[in-house]
Amino acid sequence: MAEPGILFLRACLALLAMPIYLLAFLGIWEPFCKKILFPFFLEKLSAVHEGKVKKQKQELFHNLPNFKSSSGELKLLEIGTGCGPNFQFYPPGCRVTCTDINPNFQQGLSRNMNKNQHVQYERFLVAAGEDLHQVPSGSVDAVVCTLVLCSVQDVNGTLREVLRVLRPGGVFYFLEHVAADRSSWRYFWQQVCYPTWKLVFAGCCLTREIWKNLEQANFSELSLRHTSVALPWTPIEPHIIGYAVK
Repeated sequence: MAEPGILFLRACLALLAMPIYLLAFLGIWEPFCKKILFPFFLEKLSAVHEGKVKKQKQELFHNLPNFKSSSGELKLLEIGTGCGPNFQFYPPGCRVTCTDINPNFQQGLSRNMNKNQHVQYERFLVAAGEDLHQVPSGSVDAVVCTLVLCSVQDVNGTLREVLRVLRPGGVFYFLEHVAADRSSWRYFWQQVCYPTWKLVFAGCCLTREIWKNLEQANFSELSLRHTSVALPWTPIEPHIIGYAVK
């Protein structure tokens, strides 16, 4: 149960965001957010975030070619592609299937596709991470998911789908913001911001301990480390980064 101080500050924040809560009550906010605000915000945030994690992503994805299939191809599925900030890190000839629950990222996605023509783009699927039924079981060599598990409806369900679509020996790469240490002030402010942040930013949850979901999933190997990515004026500094093998 939330402490009285957290509840009071949540109420203050909700009061400041009252126009958004009113639009949400009227059913106007969600379509506006998904179609206009969130694609715009995510593209801007991605540019800032990429500047801070570029070296970490280069290190993370450097072993992608090791997971090519016996045919020499690398089939990759990206969950929650958004505007495609990860394309630059994929090896030449990599065959990418893009998925996102929100189909309104097309402008930013097209720009990144044009910038990264070393990658072969297979198709774009409108799909939630928990339901990738359009992708056959055991059909991909790698799955990538960055800044997505914070907003899926079911983290464990998404990881089950990742395991299903990966071939044996396939790899899952992740980079996610997570809950801060529960004894820290940052965690306190994550709890304060949680309801309004989730409403404003299309279901993004600030307090998920995603490393626990990964540790409990049925991967044969898990390489995970905690890191910090400082984004000014946001409560999402703690991150996890790594990969897991089926």
